[in-house]
Amino acid sequence: MNASSKFSRNGDKQNSEFFENYLIKLLDERDRIGLTQMIGEIDSIMLTVDPGQSINYIAELSLMSPYHYLVTLESESHWTHILRVDMDAPDILLREVKDPNTRGIFRSLNEVYPIGAQKPNCRYMGEILRVNNLHEVVKLQKAREFRLFNQDEIRKLELPGNLAITKPSPYTHNIIGYMERTEDQSRVYSLGISTIRSDVQEVYLAAKELQKQLEIDHLIQPIDHLATRVYSQNREVAILEYLSLSSYFYWGSYDIKDQNSSTNVTKSVHFNQERRSPAKVFTANNTPYFVNHLEKLPSPTENFVRNYGPRLHHIAFSVQDGETHALTNIDYVVRSIQQQGKNFLLDVIGSKEEGLKQIFSSASEHSSLIIEYVQRFGDFDGFFAKHNVAELTRAAGVDEELIKLHTQSGTTH
Repeated sequence: MNASSKFSRNGDKQNSEFFENYLIKLLDERDRIGLTQMIGEIDSIMLTVDPGQSINYIAELSLMSPYHYLVTLESESHWTHILRVDMDAPDILLREVKDPNTRGIFRSLNEVYPIGAQKPNCRYMGEILRVNNLHEVVKLQKAREFRLFNQDEIRKLELPGNLAITKPSPYTHNIIGYMERTEDQSRVYSLGISTIRSDVQEVYLAAKELQKQLEIDHLIQPIDHLATRVYSQNREVAILEYLSLSSYFYWGSYDIKDQNSSTNVTKSVHFNQERRSPAKVFTANNTPYFVNHLEKLPSPTENFVRNYGPRLHHIAFSVQDGETHALTNIDYVVRSIQQQGKNFLLDVIGSKEEGLKQIFSSASEHSSLIIEYVQRFGDFDGFFAKHNVAELTRAAGVDEELIKLHTQSGTTH
């Protein structure tokens, strides 16, 4: 029997009485009705890009991450490329709409935001969670008033037919999929015609060969965490909603006062290692945008959400502990990738003495997502260092301010 509300708390952020009350109630109920046991790890993450961008993004991910191109599923209006590390780490389902004029619910989530609208089909969609009893999980979640797409809607959206999928969250705009399989079964996505595209295979193999030549292929490890940005008023409800839909627990929140934001972490109750089921991080402003002119505080998180919409901000990959050619592995990886023309928003921050080092890449022109690298040293027991998070938040905010200025002046990023 799980005790999802019994994990030790970290951080210094003060939550409301509402949050603390319903956190216990929701987790205890989730344990009692069996959802915690029925819902397992993050099996896959889903994202979509604009027409013509998936090949370029696969090339980028093949160099900057441990992912391998597996296969492409073709449906009437989409290509869905499956990327995989191994069966102990989540897959990536990378969707590309064929016709730029195709309209749908995910596009509509972009179009009301000034920068999001520039790439109307480009967004992170959400996670697919492994379950051991799909029918029962769906029944219980519907009884808890969660709304899911019906099978006809899933078919029209051209999403895998063997998934149950929630409708987009009002707080994160993400969806959650449930897929039934046992831990020893392979992942299969019921969607379209399966092919290995030669053009995708070509850029993938070239990137992997370069990764090997640079001696970074074994240094970049699977996803460490997924970081979503939400409006300030939605911080607590976004966390509670995700905990209700998953088998995660509330690890804690840190107040990043000098950036007027907080970083909030949830983790899997089933797996201690993030590579098996990445942590889910939620970042939100401490104050809403309409008081910024009074408080004169930085507002990088709220600015991002107002320009892009609530969505995933970055995917973090862990870097193997150790050194390569007299550099810590993260410094070596970053230097190698920089030499291939990829930009980063700041220098590597942190130190071995502090327990970890971290860095943000610039946002991908193909997916709008930032890649974070994090190297933890030795027996470092924390998840991050507060000073590091403040520096990363500041750097991303400066980059987003530049994008906003370009948008307002009519130039493109």
